[in-house]
Amino acid sequence: MPDYQPNSNFCFVCGLKNEAGLKLRFENTEPGHVQVQTRVCDKHQGYPGIVHGGVVAAMLDETMGRSIMSGASDTRLMFTAKMELKYRVSVPLDTNIQVRGWVVKDKGRIAQVEGEVILPDGTVAVEGSATLVAIPTEEIARLEHNETLGWRVYTDEEYENSRT
Repeated sequence: MPDYQPNSNFCFVCGLKNEAGLKLRFENTEPGHVQVQTRVCDKHQGYPGIVHGGVVAAMLDETMGRSIMSGASDTRLMFTAKMELKYRVSVPLDTNIQVRGWVVKDKGRIAQVEGEVILPDGTVAVEGSATLVAIPTEEIARLEHNETLGWRVYTDEEYENSRT
């Protein structure tokens, strides 16, 4: 059974109630590694037939950031202080893609992560690296008590219903 991470309500990348969002579901594959399988539709296109580069950046940002939660606590939230992407080839719309992220170095308050977007034939379309910084403990505590956030692991049925 897959080891899924929590989703939220309105995040652009993982929010299940965000009508304009991607509604991605992240799976822990091993400690420090996370992946997501997705298919991006027309509403997120840049040039005709191509996923907008900013949408690709958002997917990689979230995936790399979530790698720090894999094997740790789903409340170990960090924000991206710096991110660098290398767009190698375009990411086509309506194509199954895989986005992966992993921890390179974890110093507690600061972490280095990397990630990639992979096309069905195995081509690495986009590579990324980022520096993450810990969110202050008091901010995490405030978020944990916010019911409107909707931060939890959803059942397969709940997840599928959100996508229709």
